[in-house]
Amino acid sequence: EIHIKEPIEKEVNPHLLPGELLLCEASTVYKYIQEDGSNRGSYGKLVCTNFKIAFLDDSASDDNELQFKNKIVGENDITLQCVDQIYGVYDEKKKLLTGQLRKYPEKLIIYCKDLRVFNFCLRYTKEEEVKRIVSGILHHSQTPKLLKRLFLFSYASAAPNNTDGRNQTVMFDTLEDWRDELERTKGNVKYKAVTTNEGYKVSEKLPSYFVVPICVSEESILNLPIYITWSMFFVQIWCWSCHNGAALLKMSAFPKEQDDIASQTQKAFLDGIYKTISKPPYELLKMDDLSSSLPSLQDIQTAYTRFKQLFLIDNSTDFWATDVKWFSLLESTNWLEIIRRVLKKAIEVAECLERQQTNVLLIEESATDLCCVISSLVQVMMDSYSRTKSGFQSLIQKEWVIGGHGFLDRCNHLHKSDKEEAPVFLLLLNCVWQLVQQYPPAFEFTETYLTVLSDSLYVPIFSTFFFNSQHQKDTSTSGESLKTQSGPFRFLTVWDWSVQFDPKAQAFLNNPFYAEKPKPDKSQRKTARFKHQRQLSLPLTQAKSPMKRGFFREETDHLIKNILGKRIGKFINSSDELPNSFREFYDSWHSKPVDYHGLLLPRIDGPEIKVWAQRYLRWIPEAQLHGGGTIATAAKILDLMEEVQSLQEKMDEECSQAV
Repeated sequence: EIHIKEPIEKEVNPHLLPGELLLCEASTVYKYIQEDGSNRGSYGKLVCTNFKIAFLDDSASDDNELQFKNKIVGENDITLQCVDQIYGVYDEKKKLLTGQLRKYPEKLIIYCKDLRVFNFCLRYTKEEEVKRIVSGILHHSQTPKLLKRLFLFSYASAAPNNTDGRNQTVMFDTLEDWRDELERTKGNVKYKAVTTNEGYKVSEKLPSYFVVPICVSEESILNLPIYITWSMFFVQIWCWSCHNGAALLKMSAFPKEQDDIASQTQKAFLDGIYKTISKPPYELLKMDDLSSSLPSLQDIQTAYTRFKQLFLIDNSTDFWATDVKWFSLLESTNWLEIIRRVLKKAIEVAECLERQQTNVLLIEESATDLCCVISSLVQVMMDSYSRTKSGFQSLIQKEWVIGGHGFLDRCNHLHKSDKEEAPVFLLLLNCVWQLVQQYPPAFEFTETYLTVLSDSLYVPIFSTFFFNSQHQKDTSTSGESLKTQSGPFRFLTVWDWSVQFDPKAQAFLNNPFYAEKPKPDKSQRKTARFKHQRQLSLPLTQAKSPMKRGFFREETDHLIKNILGKRIGKFINSSDELPNSFREFYDSWHSKPVDYHGLLLPRIDGPEIKVWAQRYLRWIPEAQLHGGGTIATAAKILDLMEEVQSLQEKMDEECSQAV
């Protein structure tokens, strides 16, 4: 039975953001609620703007307000960057739509990058409107575009920028931020922040400020041969320091094919690196080439493309057809295996830093993809500050946004080249989710926070995930035409969650189970902003007695003698390690009680690596749990906390009245 509601007389108009323009629309479009053969759905208007595709439901009422509602992207809104593929249905046959169309479809199916599937029936729409809306949607969401044509720029120049947006997230765009981070991790003993690249005079890929070993002179960075610096950085960039003084560093790999002069320059430069790094206190260094020890970006992209097909379900019949062979289909995608390998690599690096007290140098072609994943994971596992909301956001800023991860290319926001596309940032969020669901009390944020963060990749009103580097962002905003009435505009940052959610919805991003760290004595507390004193005790027995607190001052010589005696050759490569050393470290940690503010190692054996159900299954009704699972539990606990607080207030009020 087809329930046809008479179109209502009232005019339904889209809610437009500042800078948003209506480009084309079509009336009497029928949106199926779900393709289960019943043809249930509702009539409305389908519109396309320079920001989104939106369906305006004629029959929608404001009674069913969602508890968790996004203020920017509604339930029936798809941002242009979130469109994955568009199919047309011709005589019950599905066909991928690209370029110019000779014949227009009777049904439109839009697959989204956040895994929603929209089915629109165009049979009852005027032919002219069908042509306009279908070609408009295809053109604005699928064809290559220029960076300046992104809605990001229209919004930034039209919107009043009255939000501070920092909300305790360290942005790492000033020298002071890097110095504070060095001080917080006690890395300032061996490393220093440099200003060599101010104005991007060394490299366009490097940020304006970064951290290098203290004995690397600024002149030596400035004098690097041009071919070495233009593509990426061939200096050891500091990521983080462990409590025992061991540090995590990253560096680009040298190009494989090069002429004799270039290879001589490379040899001289590597000798220089060795002379620097072999001086105390850097003598033990383990180099790990991630390009050879982890899957390639192409493998990651292929696995994720296969994996997401399991969740882009058109109809109920498809769901039950795949359900029978679900586990074999899941295994054949190889996505969970990639997550396992990445987590295993992060544990190996953590073992070097923690137990072997060895510096680790991560090497990758550009040092902006898998280097970002591993260095971020290691910090989440080893530094409890990175497990707080502001700490995790600061980590993403430091390693990804300022660190030069090419979000624009990897997310293919401009539809320039599919070859560059790879879900590297999503891979990190999937790995962090494994830790969040294995150790909920260790994290201040929830899986809902991670899901919302993954959705924000496709919302082009925030600059956070829409540039390849800091240089690209700075040059894009320096143009004369990009001025507002109130002066040069500022982009919004995704970390200001109030732009997308009201306070009640933001509560779902915070974990009510979080085991907060006991506060230190007032005498020890520092007044500095954004400082986080790390607890150094880890649930791990060490082979030798731990370093005393004076290690950074008087006992350095003693340590150098110890380490020099054990050094074998110039560098220790990861392949030289015995595999049982990893297993021993892993099993030893898991045999002890978990310290939620110390080292955290994910469980990676067998079925411990799970599918991030909230992100991938949220749009499939057949896959939903009765009762709502963990998110419903969290909501109940939040309600209970509210009730307890209001009762406490009433009691305080009664008490004060009695007095």
